[in-house]
Amino acid sequence: MFVASLIVVDGLFGERGLLAMLRARQEYDQLATTLARQRAENARLREDVRRLNDDPRAIEEVARRELGLIRRGEKVFIIKDVPPAKP
Repeated sequence: MFVASLIVVDGLFGERGLLAMLRARQEYDQLATTLARQRAENARLREDVRRLNDDPRAIEEVARRELGLIRRGEKVFIIKDVPPAKP
């Protein structure tokens, strides 16, 4: 009876027991989710690289958005917020 109890306890709580298996399954699921996210991010970045290599409009878009560049002949208007007048 005592040996059977030890076997059951080891089967539940041991190094390769049920709880360890459940923890490993949960960790596997988390890692699989992270891997899927990373693969999607890699695909997006590959598409960005392809666009920047092949499409001049993509380069212009990045230059305008990130560097604030403008084309020759364009005018830039900067509008500042004015705080409301106090009564």
